[in-house]
Amino acid sequence: MHLLIPCAGMGRRMGSSRNKLLLTLLDKPLIAWTLLAAQASVRISWIGVIVQPDDLVDFQKIVTNLPLTKTIHFIQGGATRQDSVYKGLQSLPKTAEYVLIHDGARCLATPDLFDRCAEAILYCQGLVTAVPVKDTIKVVDSQTDLIINTPNRRQLWAAQTPQGFKVKELQQCHAEAHDQGWEVTDDAALFEKCQLPVQILEGEETNLKVTTPVDLAIAEFILRQRLGERLSREHLKANSIAVPYNDDAC
Repeated sequence: MHLLIPCAGMGRRMGSSRNKLLLTLLDKPLIAWTLLAAQASVRISWIGVIVQPDDLVDFQKIVTNLPLTKTIHFIQGGATRQDSVYKGLQSLPKTAEYVLIHDGARCLATPDLFDRCAEAILYCQGLVTAVPVKDTIKVVDSQTDLIINTPNRRQLWAAQTPQGFKVKELQQCHAEAHDQGWEVTDDAALFEKCQLPVQILEGEETNLKVTTPVDLAIAEFILRQRLGERLSREHLKANSIAVPYNDDAC
């Protein structure tokens, strides 16, 4: 499975003057956690990281310092996320049939989530990971701040990434968007505008997008819990006592 990771944005809402994926989370840059999850996925075989030229050296240094066995292919990004993904699609190997697209800022996505997406996309044209909305959502008039509508929460899902697609169809959608001047916030929206079906695949509650300093603090809390649970399992395993077989006890 081929994976594209758009990393060509900035950290304006984070209050940072640099690419937010270079910010540190538990002694590693945000992008490092994303790459480590992709590395641990058994189904991801090709990884493309889409970056701006000014950030390339920093990202290359991060990759060099990580224990990665999968080659990272760097791709120059565009002016928008949509442009960056379009360029990423053009850089895929000619043999690529399916692609997963995952925001680098969703640094808590698990290897299992990548694997489930890679399996599911083989049976549909497009998919989006998402979680059911818990809050009541209000549609508000932007001019008067009055509520227009309260949609049925049972029909609402919060979209995440990875998102998966057949490569040929997604390339065609991006070409159409370029010709028509469409601007969308994710690739699933392009599929929808082109009247192509997009399947929902339940994502992970912890797969948040790190956008603000508050998100970064929450991500640190989640990551510390994960690492603590892993250390506890390793400790129990290392200190378990094997009971010798006693033939007389039978």
